[in-house]
Amino acid sequence: MISRALQVKGARSLAIEQREAPWPAAGQVRVRLDGCGVCASNLPVWEGRAWFHYPMELGSPGHEGWGVIDAVGENVRGFSTGERVALLSSHAYAQHDVAGVNELVRIPAAWGDRPFPGEPLACAMNIFRRSAICAGQTVAIVGIGFLGAVLTQLCVRAGARVIALSRREFALATAERFGASKRLHLDERHALEQSCERVIECVGSQEALDIASELTGTGGRLVIAGYHQDGDRRVDLQKWNWRGLDVVNAHERDPANYRRGMQEALALILAGELDTTGLFTHQFPLADAAAAFEALALRPTGFLKALLVCH
Repeated sequence: MISRALQVKGARSLAIEQREAPWPAAGQVRVRLDGCGVCASNLPVWEGRAWFHYPMELGSPGHEGWGVIDAVGENVRGFSTGERVALLSSHAYAQHDVAGVNELVRIPAAWGDRPFPGEPLACAMNIFRRSAICAGQTVAIVGIGFLGAVLTQLCVRAGARVIALSRREFALATAERFGASKRLHLDERHALEQSCERVIECVGSQEALDIASELTGTGGRLVIAGYHQDGDRRVDLQKWNWRGLDVVNAHERDPANYRRGMQEALALILAGELDTTGLFTHQFPLADAAAAFEALALRPTGFLKALLVCH
């Protein structure tokens, strides 16, 4: 069966290639992908950086896919063709991808045919868990995109007071809609009268890390959720030491933790305790992936997250 997949040929150079649909190995399933979320960590891949090697593998670096199982390999138990699943994979900018059974979460019929990019939702759940948020704490979230918006909801649900910081008015309004008690433009952060027990940095830049460090109070926890991939970072270690900060790198690499996070997010959504309405703001066909990356780079008014429609 012929299947289409995106290939990143080089900086700002994309193509749709045809290939034979991958066949699942033992313990794997093949998923006919409905869609794949476009992760902010993929933006440097598209823009081009010295540490990437081009052309990339077909479908790479898509890793936020969901769809319907259409083939199963040997020794697969617990999943069958026709079931909708979210998957942990790395070649999901395509019509088909494969994943092991320990990298799947079943999407119940109650969810219907709505998008479910499980990996970024799992990322938010894992960050929230490692942030150790308690009722009554003040939590600053530096950077309100998709991730910051989900974390705002989770922290408010836990009884924390959330201060949202962003440069985008639409993003701040979104955080306020999800229960943030205070909204600040990043340049207004000095107006904040108190330091915070928890600060979650969701941008992945030197500036955001500096701001997050500045806002974390004595004995507080600084949570690095942004994906820092453009070289070294400088930190004020004297400040970290003097304040006795706990510094947590909240990126998980264990598939079991991601699978757990997807299941937790799905349970909260189905229970009406986590709202994804309005978070998937832009959709593009696979063939128009360049426009999706352009939107991610420019972040026009109303943008939080783009999805590629793969079928």
